[in-house]
Amino acid sequence: MSKNSLSDRSCLRSIKNPATQAYEIKIKNPEVTFEGVNGQPDFACAYITVYPDKNVIELKSLKTYFFQFRDKVLSYERMINVIYDDLIETYQPHRLRLVMLFNARGGISSRLCIDSDWKSRGGSEDFKDWIGHEDTW
Repeated sequence: MSKNSLSDRSCLRSIKNPATQAYEIKIKNPEVTFEGVNGQPDFACAYITVYPDKNVIELKSLKTYFFQFRDKVLSYERMINVIYDDLIETYQPHRLRLVMLFNARGGISSRLCIDSDWKSRGGSEDFKDWIGHEDTW
């Protein structure tokens, strides 16, 4: 279990990184489902950008990991932090950027983002590619 006990990161698997040079991996999960704080189903799209170190994310295990949220009651803000913490702890990448687009509820949608490069997240702000730019997929 994760330190936050809202998820079980033990299902996340990795593959040894076959590359010896740096590269970027972008992963999109358009069907993240969970129970919102009002007890109704909620939906999000997750965009993960990873600069891997020794391991890369095994996608089938990532699918299993996201599936466990279907019966969890979470706010948007808690959910993005739980997922970010689990991915950082499991894969220890050079960089991880997580953007989540939450479907509209009552006419309002939300976009939340966390980047390990931010100083507030312990990064050194080496990349700065997030300043003034929208994420494109």
